[in-house]
Amino acid sequence: MSRAWLATGAGLGALSVILGAFGAHLLRSWLPVQAMSLYETSIRYLQVHALALLAAGSLIERWPARRALHWAAGGFAAGCFFFSGSLALLALTGWNWLGALAPVGGALWIAAWIALAVGCAQRTSVQDSGFRV
Repeated sequence: MSRAWLATGAGLGALSVILGAFGAHLLRSWLPVQAMSLYETSIRYLQVHALALLAAGSLIERWPARRALHWAAGGFAAGCFFFSGSLALLALTGWNWLGALAPVGGALWIAAWIALAVGCAQRTSVQDSGFRV
């Protein structure tokens, strides 16, 4: 499963660059300042959490038995969808109801960071070391 999280993190990182370039080159003259600011915020958080997902995936490679790391990876990915996705779409469409989804993504990211901390703080076990009986 760690490879899937690593691939997802890399894909989200690429998407953030594509959407950032799209915003900088095409949307800047089209969107109002407030909407452009919202769009840029969504992309910035997407970039940061794509990297966090890559970190979680890498840690899962090292410590596959640590369930908290799996929860962290899922939370980072879902948070990207809810937070960054809803804010970018809100900026592009003006559909205000999308703003209600951003706090869901933010809560998922907070939980993911806590899960990442828990997963990193756990003691190494025989399962984590790769030793098989």
